[in-house]
Amino acid sequence: MLADVLAASHRLAPREIPALVQDAGRRLGLSEARVYVADVQQHNLVALPTPGQAQLIAEGADAELETLPVDASLAGRAYRTETAQISPGDPAGTDPAGALGWLPVVDGVGRLGVLRVTAPALDPPLQRRGEALASLIAMIIATKRTHSDVLARTVRSRTMTLQAELLWAFVPPLTIGTASVTSTALLEPAYEVGGDAFDHSLAGTRLHLTLLDAMGHDLASGGCSAVALAACRSTRRAGGSLTDIADRIDRTLAQWIPDRLLTCLVADLDTTTGRLDWINCGHPAPLLIRGRRIVTDALLRPPHLPLGLNAPDLPAPQVHTAQLQPGDRVLMFTDGVTEARAAATGELFGEGRLADTVVRAMADGLPAPEALRRLIQQIVLHQDQQLRDDATVLLAEWHPGR
Repeated sequence: MLADVLAASHRLAPREIPALVQDAGRRLGLSEARVYVADVQQHNLVALPTPGQAQLIAEGADAELETLPVDASLAGRAYRTETAQISPGDPAGTDPAGALGWLPVVDGVGRLGVLRVTAPALDPPLQRRGEALASLIAMIIATKRTHSDVLARTVRSRTMTLQAELLWAFVPPLTIGTASVTSTALLEPAYEVGGDAFDHSLAGTRLHLTLLDAMGHDLASGGCSAVALAACRSTRRAGGSLTDIADRIDRTLAQWIPDRLLTCLVADLDTTTGRLDWINCGHPAPLLIRGRRIVTDALLRPPHLPLGLNAPDLPAPQVHTAQLQPGDRVLMFTDGVTEARAAATGELFGEGRLADTVVRAMADGLPAPEALRRLIQQIVLHQDQQLRDDATVLLAEWHPGR
């Protein structure tokens, strides 16, 4: 059955995914199977549109899609914890005599949503079949969403600004990882983000990390970050070092986007040895989280000047090095995080609150993506839902042998 689903997926239109999932679920012994995907800001889980709803969306009309809150539903709990949630009865009344389950839909280590399943009884073998279907559906959605406006509109609650559309087209998936390392990031305000951007990629035993903050909050800022990401990728894929990457970004900005400066952190983590190398160009220093505490000033080094100056007399930025221990986490952030001010009092969010929020979430056993989701919620709440600057965080965790 899974082979049939995989074969059908190659030429499958995104609007046909719900029917494929339902048919596959019934062949596996389920009464019902339906996919919900997380919206851009991970506030809600939204049911994939039926063909009729997909047509309305394609025509620019509104389609009333079922939504479930991430923070106040059993489906949301499955998403937040990345664990199956089984209820003995179906509160929706679809199958009152049966069981209801919510299974995480995860592509690699990046969560996409949940699979709703019902059956007269969800015994362990049937649940495992449902989990196998959820894994396959995650791969299908991941391959379709890059070129489907219907899927893009399904996870959006409003229109994005032009600079936000530009940046989201450039950044990679929010979460990547292997058995040895996980990297996850979040961008806010998701629909109006201007100059912040991030990148993470895997090459052999190396995890590459980039965090950028371009001056301003307009289309030119988005273009500045997009060009910097392209320069970074082009250089490292040609075998360039961290110093080469910084130099290429600096020269590219000075040539094509003059009068725009950019701060950045560019890093490489050896996932075998735990050696972290990084360059800091005018950016807030990253934090090292070990266990349930911040290792004070562990990654604090004198920063280089921001990029875009193209001053030939300046020395090359220095490459710093630190040795991580298994389980260590490196937290990178833009100044829009720590300098977020409370609307009423003007109080800064600050590094202490930043570290405390992440440490508490991780101590509760939550996965790294959920820790960052909670952090972003706290930042937005701190500013009374009105961010005055981009707030971007990137968390890399080294866990060899997990």
